[in-house]
Amino acid sequence: MNPTPTILGVLGAGTMGNGIAHVCARAGYNVLLCDLQQPLLDRGLATIQKNLAREVVKEKLTQQQVNDAFARITPTTDINALAPATLVIEAATERFEIKSAIFKQLDQILAPEAILASNTSSISITKLAAVTQRPEQVIGMHFFNPVPVMKLVEVIRGLQTSQATFDTIKSISEKLGKTPVEVNDAAGFVSNRVLMPLINEAIFAVMEGVATPEAIDQVFVLGMAHPMGPLTLADFIGLDVCLDIMRVLVEATGDPKYRPCPLLIRMVSAGWLGRKSGKGFYPYPST
Repeated sequence: MNPTPTILGVLGAGTMGNGIAHVCARAGYNVLLCDLQQPLLDRGLATIQKNLAREVVKEKLTQQQVNDAFARITPTTDINALAPATLVIEAATERFEIKSAIFKQLDQILAPEAILASNTSSISITKLAAVTQRPEQVIGMHFFNPVPVMKLVEVIRGLQTSQATFDTIKSISEKLGKTPVEVNDAAGFVSNRVLMPLINEAIFAVMEGVATPEAIDQVFVLGMAHPMGPLTLADFIGLDVCLDIMRVLVEATGDPKYRPCPLLIRMVSAGWLGRKSGKGFYPYPST
């Protein structure tokens, strides 16, 4: 039986990582937030402060609850500082070589009973587990952006994941105020196996002159009751992330239906990544 974690580690202070740290601290966990670059760590902490303050304005939290939650987060640029954690959630770049290197390192640092979870949106949990000496304690926790708002967590079992590990992560997800949905290990899981081909096809429609980005998004918002169109969503996710996921899908399945649109590849090559770069399918003036 895995111990119930009391200290959680989050590796990566970017958009997903700082959101995960936010909800963990808000739920009462002590959080070690690690990023290897101090500027990214500082930016992540500033985002957490800003998003917690919004919850005061919306009367979801009191100022004292916000102060207490933020005090439970300990920032660090030293991965070895994660050693006391009994669960570490990795939220690094969506590349297998990066994540596997992190998992190998964490495997050496953490106590034998600790759980390793990945916030990957498409990479095989089974493959990540296989690079560690604790494959039965490796699992996927795929949160959705913005993490403090979105209720879903895809909980992904690798081939080796034990029932005790799954039960622990399911319980933690519920304590975070999330709804865990069990998914087996397959490329893209459920969410991105369905979503990314939709986004990719919308990009093909732009490239082939079927309609403008605005028109395509209007079809989905007005005709299908989506909260935002696929191209607005792609900009929000990050076009580089979309491209990484499409490449994982096509490599894992060998199915040409997952081939990334050439326009998507060109935009990423140009540095047009969506909201985070100020330009994607739409412009995003800096504020």
